[in-house]
Amino acid sequence: MIIEPRTRGFICLTSHPTGCEQNVIDQIEYVKSKGAINGAKKVLVIGSSTGFGLASRISSAFGSDAATIGVFFDKPASEGRPGSPGFYNTAAFEKHANAAGLYAKSINGDAFSNEVKEQVINLIKDDLGQVDLVIYSLASPVRTHPETGKRYKSVLKPIGGDFSNKTVDFHTGKVTDISIKPAEGDDVANTVTVMGGEDWKMWMDALNEANVLSEGVKTVAYSYIGPEVTKPVYRNGTIGAAKDHLEATAFTISDDLKAIGGEAYVSVNKALVTQASSAIPVIPLYISLLYKIMKAKGIHEGCIEQIQRLYSERLFGGSLDLDDKGRIRIDDWEMREDVQAEVTKLWETASTENLSEIGDLEGYSNDFYNLFGFKVPGVDYEADVNEVVTIPSIQ
Repeated sequence: MIIEPRTRGFICLTSHPTGCEQNVIDQIEYVKSKGAINGAKKVLVIGSSTGFGLASRISSAFGSDAATIGVFFDKPASEGRPGSPGFYNTAAFEKHANAAGLYAKSINGDAFSNEVKEQVINLIKDDLGQVDLVIYSLASPVRTHPETGKRYKSVLKPIGGDFSNKTVDFHTGKVTDISIKPAEGDDVANTVTVMGGEDWKMWMDALNEANVLSEGVKTVAYSYIGPEVTKPVYRNGTIGAAKDHLEATAFTISDDLKAIGGEAYVSVNKALVTQASSAIPVIPLYISLLYKIMKAKGIHEGCIEQIQRLYSERLFGGSLDLDDKGRIRIDDWEMREDVQAEVTKLWETASTENLSEIGDLEGYSNDFYNLFGFKVPGVDYEADVNEVVTIPSIQ
């Protein structure tokens, strides 16, 4: 079939298997071009099919020749209906990992569930024995608690008062004012339950109790802080409360892993176009301004550049360079004073009329479509493609 992008708000309803595969190939080639990483050899990535999780799996496999197990929750294709981009990404990753002689298996299911945790543990026991790196990169808006069966939903709201500021519709380039009502009732608690550190700890507890973590194991979860302009709705809002919990959980997990010399870290990453970030008001406008500035300074990074640098320079490169709260700051280039000063200056004047000049809305839009396998250089979108793709380890 011929697959074209169909969008609704911040979601693309279709995805392109060839475009997704080319995206994966491009990331693989980037990692290989940067040279070998003296990293982990047996890696579990929880949330492995898109964004930072996919970049982590690629960096592990093609930077360190690691065996990888990926966990994700994606929709396979059926005849006449494309699958989700994460499904196509994983199929492409396994195909190219296998061609390179690398172990790669995947489990498609709800990572919050006890059943999937058990499946992963059994797979590790059967095939790898133990893992020496666990990446936790889940980004889900809902969670069914495995102990109670209760379903929790996260919300994106400020805490304590309304939030009003600018945002942009990245499809049209129209800059408008937006106002968001504050959290109420159980909004904060529910968001922390979905996006905080509880599930990360449950994973590490289950893996540790099953004796599938190697001596000196490392585990890393991903977080974000961001600039002053997004602070009321992000870091000081409901999601920020969840990130605070996630970051605090790293210390608890490190204590739990002391007996085997294990360590848990949170890496604070750069603002990037992901399916999750596209849904957050204000963020698309901020990213379009940020991209313009960082590209002009030659310090722009996408997911794969971020994670390759995290691995090669920080996690396995000798110096973690932790901040005063014990976090790895791979957002260091984004948060440079000169970068943020320019963002603040441009933010004041940003409008529908001038955004195409002062921002990089085209770069934002292209990155959004790339997530779904569209607008990827070198792909013929007029060619007929087979939408039904299988993942080698999931038949």
